[in-house]
Amino acid sequence: MKQFDVAVIGSGPGGYVAAIRCAQLGLKTAIIEKYNTLGGTCLNVGCIPSKALLDSSHHYFDAVKHFKTHGIETSELKINFEQMIARKNEVVAQTSGGINYLMDKNKVTVFQGTGSFKDATHISIKNADGEAEEIEAKKTIIATGSKPATLPFIKLDKKRVITSTEALSLNEIPKHLIVIGGGVIGLELGSVYNRLGSQVSIIEYMPTIIPGMDGMLAKELQKSLKKQGIKFYTNHKVTSVENTGNEVKIIADDKKGNPVEFTGDYTLISVGRKPYTEGLGLENVKLKVSDRGQIETNQNLQTNVSNIYAIGDVVKGVMLAHKAEEEGTMVAEIIAGQKPHIDYNLIPGVIYTWPEVAAVGKTEEQLKTEGINYNVGTFAMRALGRARASMDIDGQIKVLADAKTDEILGVHMIGARAADMIAEAVIAMEFRASSEDIARSSHAHPTYTEAFKEACLDVANRAIHS
Repeated sequence: MKQFDVAVIGSGPGGYVAAIRCAQLGLKTAIIEKYNTLGGTCLNVGCIPSKALLDSSHHYFDAVKHFKTHGIETSELKINFEQMIARKNEVVAQTSGGINYLMDKNKVTVFQGTGSFKDATHISIKNADGEAEEIEAKKTIIATGSKPATLPFIKLDKKRVITSTEALSLNEIPKHLIVIGGGVIGLELGSVYNRLGSQVSIIEYMPTIIPGMDGMLAKELQKSLKKQGIKFYTNHKVTSVENTGNEVKIIADDKKGNPVEFTGDYTLISVGRKPYTEGLGLENVKLKVSDRGQIETNQNLQTNVSNIYAIGDVVKGVMLAHKAEEEGTMVAEIIAGQKPHIDYNLIPGVIYTWPEVAAVGKTEEQLKTEGINYNVGTFAMRALGRARASMDIDGQIKVLADAKTDEILGVHMIGARAADMIAEAVIAMEFRASSEDIARSSHAHPTYTEAFKEACLDVANRAIHS
């Protein structure tokens, strides 16, 4: 029987990062993956393929809508959707192959198969042919991620009623894509197909899209996507989804309780994700699981079984790849005897629509609820020279700073390259910077990041360009 210091179950961003860090720290490490490729949901059917399609569709949308204004004349522009999907698959294959390289480089032993606990230190690994082998591990890190959630009355046939996984590999561009759920995944994939010519309708149960994010972001993003042609139906409760053959019929009650019928050729169910723990044999080690299906852990991500840890989407908190990576690193270092920490308030959230949306820290709604006195600084992207030059004038940046100390408490961005710009805010908040610190830091001109500086200047009512 092969023996290891650490076994990691799941090879997504949390799992493979945990395995690499364990190996770097001198621990003999194994990683177990049930699928044929490493990388988990994020690399195979999530973050990476969706961004590939978002970029491809953005190029096409720009060519159709903006090239002529830039002085670029095109003729007979058309979509080769098969090639678009093929490029996406190539990006996924290259990225997943990179994880294989990293496993070899760091001498992490890879097992292909489903890992299941026999007891706290022994794991059975069953491959696709049904053959099983057993390994022994002093410590185990569970990093099995999540899968798309649905509603009890919806049958996912994966043909017309689909999840994000199927939406990334369709054989055709939908005529009318109905998205149930106005969160991150629904808006990103809705944007892809809207750019490619689909009619896209977003049905959201809550009064606003992207619930939980700052209200300014929801308002600005809906306004921008509406200009691009996406239709929104907020305050609508879906009660029925039926595949009628070549179409999907959906019934949703509006805020007055009146039934509204929607008909499209595809519907994307995007109502969140749920932890994936099936087949792990948690009952064999009596691991505690919450009512929401999350593995319960302490502040060190240690379960009630002292040598077993859990990270990423299977534990509480936001379901984000970079959150899982931070947790994987932290657990590896804890196992090695170090004392790392994570400030969960500083895990940024990003939506890769265009304009992009990014945020870190407290929302204005949270500060009001918590009774914290704060000052606000804002700056509209349309006042920025760089944004006008690139024709990306939608959006704004909002900075929330403590009224007494001026420490930055939250930053909320919508605009071009917000996904990259948010890192500056994260660094600033990690070192407890004030809005004055950013306001007095030189930002290259012309750049998008000048908007962050201007918003910080506006906290003290001294923005230059607005």
